[in-house]
Amino acid sequence: MTTETSSRVQPHIGLGQGVALYTCAILGAGVLVLPGQVATLAGPASLIAWLISALLGIPLAFTFARLASRFPDAGGVASYAERAFGPVAGATAGWWYFIAVAVGQTIVPLTAGYYLAAALSLPPFAAPVFGLVILALAVAAALADVAIGARVQMGLAIGVAMILVTVVIVSLGQFDPAAFAPFAPAGIAGVGQAVVVLFFAFAGWEAIAHLSAEFRDVRTTLPRATLLTVLIVTVLYLSVATAVVGTGTYGGAAVDRISLGLIVETGWGIAAAAVVAVAAVVICTGTTLAFAQSVSRLGFSLAQRGWAPRSLAVLDRRGVPAVSLLTVTGIGAAGLIGCAVFGWGAEDLVFIPAVLVLATYLIGTAAAMRTFTGRARLVAVLAFSLLLIAVPFAGWHLLVPVGLFAVVAVGLRVRGLRGRRLPTRRLQMRRARRLGSQGDPQAE
Repeated sequence: MTTETSSRVQPHIGLGQGVALYTCAILGAGVLVLPGQVATLAGPASLIAWLISALLGIPLAFTFARLASRFPDAGGVASYAERAFGPVAGATAGWWYFIAVAVGQTIVPLTAGYYLAAALSLPPFAAPVFGLVILALAVAAALADVAIGARVQMGLAIGVAMILVTVVIVSLGQFDPAAFAPFAPAGIAGVGQAVVVLFFAFAGWEAIAHLSAEFRDVRTTLPRATLLTVLIVTVLYLSVATAVVGTGTYGGAAVDRISLGLIVETGWGIAAAAVVAVAAVVICTGTTLAFAQSVSRLGFSLAQRGWAPRSLAVLDRRGVPAVSLLTVTGIGAAGLIGCAVFGWGAEDLVFIPAVLVLATYLIGTAAAMRTFTGRARLVAVLAFSLLLIAVPFAGWHLLVPVGLFAVVAVGLRVRGLRGRRLPTRRLQMRRARRLGSQGDPQAE
């Protein structure tokens, strides 16, 4: 989206719609599998990790909203990083997010596979097989350019919220106060690792920023929408996390992967757990499709800027970036095959996208610190400082964003592109006409 385009957009988003859009961006399929995993990492103290992650969204959301309103561009964080630090930083930020979502294309379908395999009493091997089927359906729909409209996305978010509310209600009869002791068996390290993992659940604070120009009275409406969304998301996530801890439904991979389904099964029986499994499949399929469509266009944008192979900029006859789409989903499929062959689980993979999202947020807030002054800069400094606290707990997983940075930097230098934008079809035609009017020197 260019500045000229955004200036023609008529502001139409009010407070209610803004909260709905923001909530849709945050609530995702990750919450179906992460409550048990982070409880295993940190024990009952994982509730602190959920609270920290939710509150961190306040300065992050305001920082990205300010960036988007000042520099409206579909490239998002990659564009902000390029503007502040140059093309290598922009390309790195783009690739960090591209790989994060690509690995998410393994985790999200796999999550649905866990619930479906458990409902059908099938062995763990069946989960990645179901995941591959879900991913294939999403790819087919994306290649056919099946649109995921705002109402469908909102419906998926409402579906997640309904599952969370159901789990909380059912868990009330299973609560055991003794389950909260010892409170922090893994100490601060466990809480820190849980915060890092939860970046996968809370990714999305930057998504609504691209719509900032469409808010009515943006200076009043956007802050209120942000605060209300933080409140809603915090209550939902903390409630379901408390349900998992209070019922003791965690402690191992087999339980963590389907902890919400097990709570419902214990309270209402197997049939209810099957309903949760069906809902999980629908939600994860929709999320997988939305991810495939959005990140394939990011790959297209990276290729147009000269930050990725030109093949990713190839469009099919429907205008779908098919090569980029197949690249993203191919990475997801490779992960699912690895899960089937090597026994990997979501708990083994989730640190990769979580750390990459953390790195993306760091470079985005750093760009804001360099760009803004006054109060906006102070908010960006706060967000950046809070993000830095989580960095040491990522451990060796930090090698992932560092390694990607090295690959991108070397790749751009070897190819000699240095972020040069590829010429568009219109620019190519102008150049051709110019050469035609001046005569071809080689022909002479």
